[in-house]
Amino acid sequence: MGHSHSHSQGHQHGHGLPTGGNLNKAFGWGIVLNLVFVAVEAGAGWYYNSLALLTDAGHNLTDVVSLLLAYFAIKVSERKPTERFTYGYGKTTTLVSLLNAILLMVAVGAIGWEAIGRLGTAPALNGGAISIVAVIGIAINAGTALLFFRDKEHDINVKGAYLHMAADALVSLGVVLAGLLMRYTGWYWVDAVMSLVIVAIIVYSTWGLLKESLRLSLDAVPQGIDVTAIREFLQSVAGVSQVHDLHIWAMSSTENSLTAHLEVEETYQDKQLATIRTELKERFQIQHVTIQVERGTMPQECQQAEEHH
Repeated sequence: MGHSHSHSQGHQHGHGLPTGGNLNKAFGWGIVLNLVFVAVEAGAGWYYNSLALLTDAGHNLTDVVSLLLAYFAIKVSERKPTERFTYGYGKTTTLVSLLNAILLMVAVGAIGWEAIGRLGTAPALNGGAISIVAVIGIAINAGTALLFFRDKEHDINVKGAYLHMAADALVSLGVVLAGLLMRYTGWYWVDAVMSLVIVAIIVYSTWGLLKESLRLSLDAVPQGIDVTAIREFLQSVAGVSQVHDLHIWAMSSTENSLTAHLEVEETYQDKQLATIRTELKERFQIQHVTIQVERGTMPQECQQAEEHH
């Protein structure tokens, strides 16, 4: 049986956003501002004995890590593959994201336990000071979100950073309201309740990250990619009689890869490979494509087709 290979070339696809100019500044300012605020908020939370501030500081620290990961994902895609790492280093971001999600789950579990213990014995707190610190948080989170506003539709990492910062501004608003409520009512248990609310928000947002990081670490099909639709598209190509050994996985947070075997008839023409690559990239966000074309009139099936049926 005849075989031919087609590869979409590395220089034919983009690697996320360029790292120069405004995006570099956005990540730089975002990371610095949030690191400074984490230190301020954690210090204030410790000084004023506010679990809500400490929890939110932990949350904001994970945001800094998320910003670093997003920036790293863009930077690492520029590194060329080596003979040892033939796919490059994009997978590193997935592994770090998985570790980050696991550590965050452990941390919020400890904070949640402390918050539950405080519900019945809430200490007196300075609600006014807590509100002032949280107002600073609103300004920093909202300002950071605006830094990413212009580029948020160009890269999923940048969009994730934008949405994360916008959501954090709302969390800080909740801490402001809790501080004011404590100041004017003396309901100090509100601090522990707000801490539990923040924990719930963190768990809700991190659970998706944990699942997707684990999925991508196991080379599962990335979210948003329809395998059935891709199989049907390949099957619809003129001259293709069968599609098998189809694999799709993420090479990094911005690039996906596909390999497939196409059994073809005499009417199939190799020039169709260019159209296949273009369609897979533009319609299905598959940047790396390897197609093996199998020709022949003998009723001989590819060994890998038998293995995957």
